[in-house]
Amino acid sequence: MKRLFSLITVLIATVILAAPAAAQTTGTNIPRVYDPEVCAGTGETGTLTDACQAMIEAFPRPTVIDIDQDRYTLSEYSFWKVGPDALPLFDGPGGNVVSEIPAGFNFVRAIDLSNENWLQIEDGHWVQRERATYVAPSIFNGVRLTNELEYPFAWILDLSRIFVSEYPGGPASTETGRWLHRYERVNIFDIAYDDEGWRWYMIGPNQWVKQTFVAKVQPVERPEGVSGRWVAVDLYEQTLVAYENDTPVYATLIASGLPNFSTNEGIFEVWARLPRDRMAGATGAPDAYALQSVPWVMYFDGGISLHGTYWHDYFGYRRSHGCVNLSISDARWLFEWFLDGKDYRDESVTNYVYVYSSGEYGVTATGL
Repeated sequence: MKRLFSLITVLIATVILAAPAAAQTTGTNIPRVYDPEVCAGTGETGTLTDACQAMIEAFPRPTVIDIDQDRYTLSEYSFWKVGPDALPLFDGPGGNVVSEIPAGFNFVRAIDLSNENWLQIEDGHWVQRERATYVAPSIFNGVRLTNELEYPFAWILDLSRIFVSEYPGGPASTETGRWLHRYERVNIFDIAYDDEGWRWYMIGPNQWVKQTFVAKVQPVERPEGVSGRWVAVDLYEQTLVAYENDTPVYATLIASGLPNFSTNEGIFEVWARLPRDRMAGATGAPDAYALQSVPWVMYFDGGISLHGTYWHDYFGYRRSHGCVNLSISDARWLFEWFLDGKDYRDESVTNYVYVYSSGEYGVTATGL
């Protein structure tokens, strides 16, 4: 009898642990399936129905799965900003000047930190530590998708931590009790438009945010001729979605080319992959740059690539010279997922990169 009682107890506990969070809540009106359509029209009426309130309470955040951080690269690599002035390179601590890094946007990877006044960088040269500033890479990462993007969700981009609004087009309001957290993931329960044509998203009970403060993740149709494992880069939303044929499996934020260095739209194939590479360009020009040990590089449009980025944490905003910047953890996940266990030098692996824009950057939704 005692053994039977123990077995029943284990079975009950297993069912409770396996049940969805919404299903564990008591009550007859608790939704068990995410369907934001029950909130449609809230922005027009200003009234939050009981069904909508229950949906928001049951699914306050997107149901997604965080990936593991690339702990090796984040902890073992030591990145330092040097410049913008030209930087002399020495053959040893206190030694002779043998070369220099030209003026520009420059970063190095230190491989020897044992000297308190000097850093040895990856090419073997030494630089004065007082001329360098340590850079902590972003720990942001994307997510694996669980619902095949049946409904879009969004990441908060805003850096100022403003409060959300009580209604579409309204001012930031402390009455909402909610302010925006950078990189917070939110569900979109309703969409409305203000007088200027900007989209507003309801991310909580009568909690509204303007589209310019978020990056929305949404599916796109697979282009003709594209198959297998591929990614779609949306320049308007600054997002990337990874697909297995027609199934979206992963999503994250990116940082694409600035206005004078726009990332080209089109369908491309990844033609080269490198676990790390040095990137430099425009030497002698005001926009010169030199970057050591850029991790997880996937070239797809000439010298333009998907790659890990340690020198900024502005994912969701345009930032690059044309490349698609990813966080280090995102870049590693994508690099390994593309290969699916194959060697990165295996030329038989074909992966596509579809770069498109779901809107016109800086233009209202109704003005498209």
